[in-house]
Amino acid sequence: MPAPDRSHAEDLALLEMAARKSGEIALGFFGKDPKTWMKEGVSPVSEADLAVDAWLKDALRSARPDYGWLSEETADTPDRLDRRRLFIVDPIDGTRAFLAGKDEWTVSLAMVEDGRPRAAALFNPVRGEMYLAQEGGGTRLNGRLIQTGERQSLVGARVCGPASLLTPATRAGLLAAGTIGSLAYRIALVAKADVDVAVARARSHDWDLAAADLLVQEAGGRLTDLSGMQLRYNRQTLRHPELVAAGETLLEPAVRLFAGFADKAS
Repeated sequence: MPAPDRSHAEDLALLEMAARKSGEIALGFFGKDPKTWMKEGVSPVSEADLAVDAWLKDALRSARPDYGWLSEETADTPDRLDRRRLFIVDPIDGTRAFLAGKDEWTVSLAMVEDGRPRAAALFNPVRGEMYLAQEGGGTRLNGRLIQTGERQSLVGARVCGPASLLTPATRAGLLAAGTIGSLAYRIALVAKADVDVAVARARSHDWDLAAADLLVQEAGGRLTDLSGMQLRYNRQTLRHPELVAAGETLLEPAVRLFAGFADKAS
């Protein structure tokens, strides 16, 4: 494995610190009925999301003033497109789970360079799980290297995703592993081999995916669209199509299977 770029290691250390502090801030609101409203009429946002976002923006941008910024809870501006490096963050990924008092939400932070994540921290404060990855350095969970599973067949493979995709998947011989409120955490479960395949409906955003993408890549798997293409970040368009994450041995058959479901639904 090639030696990691030192600057990426420095960024990873910064992201880990920021993720831990963000988790502390979020836990200060957790289970305490924070003020909540609907964003664009379709998704909830709370005062906890905004508090974490404000702290992250100040801490990360003051540490790396030359980096761009993209966050779910900050108004997007086109200047990020001119930055080779930027932070892509979701202050609380899985806000619905957070507000419901569940333990599936995460703080998701990535440093993206030239369209791909190079350092990532994903923190689940309730479960005490810190996932860290940098390009060429592997993926670690609480300091321990983790790897995607080694299953060779989709039959009996555990799949995690929305109910609309789990139903046809179970008919095809996969085992439903449930739905996780945080998409980033759903993909991280593939990185640590708790599930074999994770799927996502269309319209997920850069901030849902960038950190988890690197986690699964450095654990020996991949996150792709239904044509098998790797994702690119920091484009004008922030949304992505249907996605599949899996270890290398299962990725191609999983992509074919879910692409077939999409064709039948269209």
